[in-house]
Amino acid sequence: MAKQIKLAAQTRSGVGRSAVNKIKAQGSVPAVIYGGKKEPQPLQVGARDIANILAKASGENVLVDLEIDAAGQKASRMALIQEIQHHPLSGKVLHVDFLAVSADQKITANIPVEPFGEAAGVKNFGGILEQMMRSIEVECLPKDLPDVLTVDVSALNIGDTIHVSDIKLPENVVASDLGTMSVFHVLSPTKIEAAEEAATAAAAAAPTAPEVLKQKEDPATAGAADKKGGDKKPEKK
Repeated sequence: MAKQIKLAAQTRSGVGRSAVNKIKAQGSVPAVIYGGKKEPQPLQVGARDIANILAKASGENVLVDLEIDAAGQKASRMALIQEIQHHPLSGKVLHVDFLAVSADQKITANIPVEPFGEAAGVKNFGGILEQMMRSIEVECLPKDLPDVLTVDVSALNIGDTIHVSDIKLPENVVASDLGTMSVFHVLSPTKIEAAEEAATAAAAAAPTAPEVLKQKEDPATAGAADKKGGDKKPEKK
């Protein structure tokens, strides 16, 4: 289940590039919390604090207990880390979006799905395990939110499929996705070879750009042109 982590935050009033640069110079990251019946609230959190939380997170859904300091008055709000903006080069956190949640109201979230074990069709017959869904949308209370869904695929033979409905979810957690949707499937070697051959044939049959041939000049014509150019008198100024 998602662990609820305490995180200190402060309200912020400044907006714009200069205000953001000032926040970063103080070792903090701009953030915002929205959702529920309250208006979005601009915040700032410690850059080191949020980096430590993300480094220790085992899944995409991180439940935090924000201890917000607003002009000396502290308030606590439960929230999910909804979106994180990273610097494209350094990877540093630039901005954090928090989604306010209530302990007694169900939420929906996409939970990562990870295979466990080696499929029998892969181990014994040279098949390939294909994963069609990387996450499953579930509905539950915040306290029951899973970090990750681990699925045992060791019993899968060639042609076998695990659907959403086949996955055993934690107690009080319900899948929002259709139960008939395929999550894992083991392909046979013959189908893999057929797909590779079809791809190769398609590549070979693809039209290629025609080669542009430069027309050769007639030596006699070329010489005449040169001579004509050489006989040209210089223009009087």
